[in-house]
Amino acid sequence: MRPSTDPANTAELNRLLRGGPFHLALRAALAARGLPLQRVQHRLAAQGIKVGVTSLSYWQQGARRPRQPESLRAVTALERILELPDGALVRLLAVPDPASVTGPAARPAGRSYRALFSGGGTVERLLDGMELPPDGGLHSLGHHERVRIGAAGELRVRESQQIVRAHRDGVDRYLAVHHGDPGCDVSRVRVTAYENCRTGRVRCHPEAGVVVAELLFDARLRRGDTYVFGYGVEDGTGPRSGEYVRGFSYAGGQYMLQVHFDASALPVRCRRFARTGPDAPRTGLADLTPSGRHRAVHLVEQSVRRGILGIAWDWD
Repeated sequence: MRPSTDPANTAELNRLLRGGPFHLALRAALAARGLPLQRVQHRLAAQGIKVGVTSLSYWQQGARRPRQPESLRAVTALERILELPDGALVRLLAVPDPASVTGPAARPAGRSYRALFSGGGTVERLLDGMELPPDGGLHSLGHHERVRIGAAGELRVRESQQIVRAHRDGVDRYLAVHHGDPGCDVSRVRVTAYENCRTGRVRCHPEAGVVVAELLFDARLRRGDTYVFGYGVEDGTGPRSGEYVRGFSYAGGQYMLQVHFDASALPVRCRRFARTGPDAPRTGLADLTPSGRHRAVHLVEQSVRRGILGIAWDWD
């Protein structure tokens, strides 16, 4: 399709290229050239640059800004594809984009993975490689999690059902993070989609024992939409486990954690606890007694706070 000759569109594009923000300039350039994102992706691929349609969509929405070297290379290529002056888009990335940090749709600042876990920096690098918004564009309304401990005391399976609400348009996936126990073999960890989703990209960090899995929804959400999905993580590769924790970067939503023990390996004591960070002392300690034949303990938090919640147990 030939470039737009509408003087108003051309003037608006020129204004945005002068002053930004980046995402609006990119959106205007795409509209002026009449190029759908799929065609742009194909042209980038022809130049050996791998960028997903979802990433391109997030860039033009202002939900994510290109940061990785491959992404910046893609922006330079986009300038040629969209027939823009050299550096027209790249230089806009040097200016903070107020649309991404302010406004009525913005979320309150959350805690970083570095502030929650000792290996949080590794998780953040894996997430950055996925080119998705830092908070995923979702609020958690409810998260029910079941963990099964095996006969050798190892973490065998964890199953999650989550209820979320989108706080921006176009959200169609969730990134699940699994922290295995020290010594686990992440190459043998399996992530399975159970309900209303399917498994996409999976990234691992063997030294840190971290697995990040992309769960693709069966629908693209609009702002305000709710969604229910379920998935499971099969591990069983680590040594005897002594606790299970869940970190919360953002406050709000209900959380339920239930831990089941094998009949041949019952702990002598179980406790729930909370922590503000990886090196912080445990607070909110409360003893938990495994229930009869189900050999399970649980905790329920009606409205979570930023930080860490978990259950710990002693074997002898």
